[in-house]
Amino acid sequence: MKMIDLRSDTVTLPTPAMREAMYRAEVGDDVLGEDPTVNRLEEMAAERMGKEAAVFVASGTMANLVCLLTHCGRGDEFIVGHRAHTFLYEVGASAGLGGLHPHTVHNQPDGTLDLADVEAAIRGNNVHFPRTRLICLENTHNRCGGAALSVEYTDSLCELAHSRHIAVHLDGARIFNAAIALGVDVEELTRNVDSVSFCLSKGLSCPVGSLVCGSADFIAEARRSRKMVGGGMRQAGIIAAAGVVALEHMVDRLAKDHANARRLAEGLAEVAGLSTDLERVQTNIVYFDSLDGGLEPEQFLAGLREGGVKMSSTGPRRFRAVPHYGIKAEDIEKALAVVRQVMKGE
Repeated sequence: MKMIDLRSDTVTLPTPAMREAMYRAEVGDDVLGEDPTVNRLEEMAAERMGKEAAVFVASGTMANLVCLLTHCGRGDEFIVGHRAHTFLYEVGASAGLGGLHPHTVHNQPDGTLDLADVEAAIRGNNVHFPRTRLICLENTHNRCGGAALSVEYTDSLCELAHSRHIAVHLDGARIFNAAIALGVDVEELTRNVDSVSFCLSKGLSCPVGSLVCGSADFIAEARRSRKMVGGGMRQAGIIAAAGVVALEHMVDRLAKDHANARRLAEGLAEVAGLSTDLERVQTNIVYFDSLDGGLEPEQFLAGLREGGVKMSSTGPRRFRAVPHYGIKAEDIEKALAVVRQVMKGE
């Protein structure tokens, strides 16, 4: 039985073209700047993001940490949403490894941070306070339903930050999903941020890797931060080759994942005992809830697995499903059929 795995877009497998490119990749020592495939990938990434330079890192978590360490010094403070991946899911690395102080601001349902809240969170010049060095955004916003932050909002936040001499980092793990959903060039979403990271290993289907992009000076310092956290790689062109293929061929197809997510959300909304906020489904992430009196979460997920479907739980009676490369329209219909059976106790 084929397993329809909707737990995350991190379960994607590399395409045949990626495997071929990895096999044939020209490689060298990346720490010495001598891996031609890594260099090409970094140049492509910087160009796509509208930045001067980029550096290839092992993961999205490492990408965010490298940016935080580069923007901030020990004891400095960064402002971040209370539902941000950087705050919730990165093992407290900013504090544990960087000695940085996170100052959380409430995320709005659409993933934004209210500008008034951000301004109120910026520290004054007082010996008792840490210095506010950085504001972090996330686009798309995972825990806010895969919400896509608009060009206008991002520009407004950057204008506020820069007027106070504060940098902005954009966790753009799924930034191409945001651009596709909003119908804009990705560079419009990144043009005013001081650094941006994006993942190759989610919807773009690479086996591993993320990119950090920014000014040439920032990336030169980011390479030191990458080395400090053990991220210096050698013949990394073997994995960077998949990233080259991804940027060339895998971006536009993200619209298919969005369409599959919309169909899944619409189907879930019709199932008795489940609740889905269709207005929040903008990209490839679908959150839904089971109502009190229904199956317990563990029973629900176990029933799905028995029917050949995997989803994930993100809280009491709250679930997440993420269509991605390898999931077809017919898989969505099969998944919905299994959900209906499980909810009926069949």
